Amino acid sequence: MSKKKLAIFTIVIALLIDQISKIYIKTHFTIGEEFTVFSDWFIIHFTENNGMAWGFEFGGKAGKLFLTLFRLVAISGIVYWLHNTIKRNASKPVIIAISLILSGAVGNIVDSVFYGVIFDASTYKVATLFSENPYGEIFYGKVVDMLYFPMWEGILPNWIPFVGGDRFTFFNAIFNGADSFITIGVLLLFIFNKQAFPKEENGPTTSNNL
Repeated sequence: MSKKKLAIFTIVIALLIDQISKIYIKTHFTIGEEFTVFSDWFIIHFTENNGMAWGFEFGGKAGKLFLTLFRLVAISGIVYWLHNTIKRNASKPVIIAISLILSGAVGNIVDSVFYGVIFDASTYKVATLFSENPYGEIFYGKVVDMLYFPMWEGILPNWIPFVGGDRFTFFNAIFNGADSFITIGVLLLFIFNKQAFPKEENGPTTSNNL
């Protein structure tokens, strides 16, 4: 398989996994509904994110539009990065890493751009795909999150400064497939950083001999 085909295959498979899982959750769960997959540390918990990662929001409707447009610009930059990486014949792990980052970015932008006009609200009932009463507008959709791994929950020891005695959950973030692919891609780039970011070779030198 050529590296271009590898990139396309990776992006398509990752996008399908991300979007199929999100659409399934949207059409089978209401907001806040959850079920335990394995023990108490792998839970599917449906929530939606209005803004950036970790639920951060800013600037209301204008901030949401800015964020969506920024993501579109970022995706264009990642596409350019991937094109150049393939062109310079980088290693396959690097191609896969950048492809995963791109697919993750595209996966979340699909939610932000389109979900507001193809789904109705999930607040009190399971959402309907291609609803006649969508919950939002184009560019103002909410990102679907569902993966929750609360590996440990308890009271922190009193000797820990500032937070001792408080209840703490590790890991308390709720994320989605797209976020996972971005994280995996970044980790791969860290592992294969020499292939991903090769140092430029010095140009030809001139002799000092007369």
